[in-house]
Amino acid sequence: MEPMAADTAAATRAPADDTATATAAEPAGIDFAHLARMTLGDASLEAEVLRLFERQAVVLLAHMLDASPAAAAAFAHTLKGSARGIGAWEVAAAAEAVERSAERVSASARAVARLAAAVEAARASIVRRLRGHAGGEE
Repeated sequence: MEPMAADTAAATRAPADDTATATAAEPAGIDFAHLARMTLGDASLEAEVLRLFERQAVVLLAHMLDASPAAAAAFAHTLKGSARGIGAWEVAAAAEAVERSAERVSASARAVARLAAAVEAARASIVRRLRGHAGGEE
């Protein structure tokens, strides 16, 4: 399978009911409808989960930048699971690409760079969402 086709296939594993809508509106952000289901509509829990994800993503990405491709794949696997939990589908797909590229150093570096961009887009969505929470802390 070609790399682009693999990325597309990975992205389509997200729940079909609201992913297409969320992806069209915010291609590299957060699927907030999915997140609301996961947090049972609790805005304070949503804010806490978003803050935790953001911190975890920054730490894992920093570790990946200095890691061997195999270690980066392990960090990416952790990030992929967290991203899927909150509906950060592009982050999850990019993390999966890092996992798949572990045996090729040059491909791994490109995959980590793509993941970094997806994490930054998700972080921007998180910042906007947290600002929208009434009385939310940042």
